Parts: sequence; C-alpha cells; structure tokens
Amino acid sequence: MEIWINPECSKCRSALSILDAEALDYTVRHYLEDPPGPQEIRDVLARLGLEPWDITRIGERAAEDLGLASWPRDAAARERWIAALSAHPVLIQRPIITADDGGAVVARTEEAVRAALGKPADA
Repeated sequence: MEIWINPECSKCRSALSILDAEALDYTVRHYLEDPPGPQEIRDVLARLGLEPWDITRIGERAAEDLGLASWPRDAAARERWIAALSAHPVLIQRPIITADDGGAVVARTEEAVRAALGKPADA
C-alpha cells in the first residue's frame, strides 16, 4: 500500500494516523517532492475510476495561474489535465491511497481510508 501525502495537510495526517492505528505496512510518498509522472497519474486515475479533473485542486494558485477552471473536461483535454497534474503536483487532491489489491481511493475522510482497507468506518 502506498499513500501520497503532503505532510502539512491535516487530512493526510489523519489518514496516516488511521493506517498507523491499524498497524499496517505502507509506503509514504511525499508527492510534492517526488511528483508522479503522466503514466503514474493515468494508472492511479484508472484505479480510482476517475478523470484528472476529478482529482484536481481547482482552488490552488497554480490552478488559477493555468486557468484550469475554464479548461474543457472531456476526452480531448484529458492529456492536458494529466500533464498539468504532473508538472504541478500541488494540484493533485490528497491523500491518495493505492492498495495492494489494485484499488485506490482519495482518502479525505475516515470512511474513505477505511474503505481502502476494506473495513467499515466504525471498525
């Protein structure tokens, strides 16, 4: 299991606390320091069942600078979005957990983290 985090993000710290409480083995990826390439982003999107605009932090300054809010959200623009996420990893929603079973989740809530672990939220 791997978790993409920004250590300054409270949602990331919360997800790590849950993983630690479960005594799970996982790898932490500081994705701002070690940004995913375009193919990694494509792979994660496939695992998430999402499109790049679904995991983009539109409120970030980089998004404003790029004018992302006005970019088309369609198949023709998909690679442009992926390139932007790779070039500006701060735009990637966090945390993202990729599980050993091939699943993945944007783990912004306790429920989402537990779903990645295959456990109910009250476990």
